[in-house]
Amino acid sequence: MASSLTKEAPAPVAGGKTFLGHPAGLAFLFLTEMWERYSFYGMRALLVLYLSAGVIDGGLGLNVATATAIYSVYNALVYLLALPGGWLGDRVWGPRKTTAVGASIIMLGHFTLALPWTGSFYAGLALIAAGSGLLKSNISTMVGHLYPEKNDPRRDGGFSIFYISINVGAFFAPLTIGTIGQKVDWHLGFAMAGVGMAIGLMCFLFGYRYLAVESNVVPSPMSAAEKSALWKKVSLWAALAVVFYAITGFGGLLTVNWVLWPLTVLGLVLPIWYLVKMKRDRELSDTEQSRVSAYIWFFVVAAMFWGIFDQSGSTLNLFAQDSTSNTLFGWDFPSSWFQSLNSLYVMAFAPVFAWLWVALNKRGKEPTTITKFANGVFLIGLSFFVMMLAQAAATGDAKVTPLWLCAVYLIQTIGELTLSPVGLSLTTKLAPQKYGSQMMGVWFLAVTAGDSIIALLQLIGAPTDTEWWFASQGAIAVLAGVAVFMFRRKVKPLMGGVH
Repeated sequence: MASSLTKEAPAPVAGGKTFLGHPAGLAFLFLTEMWERYSFYGMRALLVLYLSAGVIDGGLGLNVATATAIYSVYNALVYLLALPGGWLGDRVWGPRKTTAVGASIIMLGHFTLALPWTGSFYAGLALIAAGSGLLKSNISTMVGHLYPEKNDPRRDGGFSIFYISINVGAFFAPLTIGTIGQKVDWHLGFAMAGVGMAIGLMCFLFGYRYLAVESNVVPSPMSAAEKSALWKKVSLWAALAVVFYAITGFGGLLTVNWVLWPLTVLGLVLPIWYLVKMKRDRELSDTEQSRVSAYIWFFVVAAMFWGIFDQSGSTLNLFAQDSTSNTLFGWDFPSSWFQSLNSLYVMAFAPVFAWLWVALNKRGKEPTTITKFANGVFLIGLSFFVMMLAQAAATGDAKVTPLWLCAVYLIQTIGELTLSPVGLSLTTKLAPQKYGSQMMGVWFLAVTAGDSIIALLQLIGAPTDTEWWFASQGAIAVLAGVAVFMFRRKVKPLMGGVH
């Protein structure tokens, strides 16, 4: 939770380098994440616009339903692959090496997107998704490694500082990559994202020596027999996939839906399967089992939140392009610039929330974690009620004032600040020792589940540019927020002393 930013921290070790009172390694993880997020959000700001742009305008010319579904499935896949990425960090390479490999693959993926061929574009998306899965869960785990004590008062503050890096990168990405991509050349914009990731990789490698020793350790290494069995399973499934898609391809039946549907279903089934697997693991202690039960509540709320929140890059991005006036004081700006609003708001209001939590804590009135989660999902639902009104105002060829989207992103940001930083820190606290890095992957599976539900609705043809689309999701989220708040006293005892 953000409150720790202003709590009294223990004095640093004499002679040791620090970063804002925190371990020096946090600075390099900050820079790595900042540039990775710069590349990710820059590409994401262009993705649905490029997919739906006409061929004559340099895009792929896909219909809106397919373009938004591809965006949702891609976004879900990025976070889905955080689970095997965390598994590799836990059992094969260790978090540090896994992060370096992931950053390298992301960089290669962005440069592959820059190539002017349709096939290379989809290959680039696959590479970025794979690399992001390797990097995401492990870099967050390494932040936790900087604070060996779970109740170190600097721990939440460290995650809050780390969270700022995400928003710094996400703020500047649409302003630069978005402008070049929309105004100059789509593929040049994608190349800029690759350069950003290359800088991030160099920052990470330079900071190796400042990271915790634990980050270079494989917590639960695989035996030779386990590696052999895994290799056989992976090879079998890979071979079946190649044969299946080869048959459909040569038969002229292969379309993008043959890829989108399996990935969407996987994004819904895998999170459920993995949570059940952890819950039934007999090697976990009673306390760890209880904490997993508590975590399931937070997971469901987070999935609902991210399913709505992540539409900023799809339905809201298209609304900005097609139905919003992109003129300010007579000056035109690219519609992708709206993607920077969330990050701008986060940087403006995160310190306010940090102060607020501390002030409330001193009075014994700071909301509990479950209450913060309830507020987050309630506010994300409220934001879509505002979008319902904006969609209703955009009738015919009329374009609405940019203030509608400014208001929507403001409400979403306030909800995000009550949920996301808390969720990252809470995941490292509730994680069973056996599932250290993997648990961070489970947290990202909440994004996968939420985005997969949205992708499923888009694939079956739900109209994403109607008042009904926004009103229905807004109502469900608001009701969920109320329900979670009502059951908060049942969840707290399950958390096993974690606060």
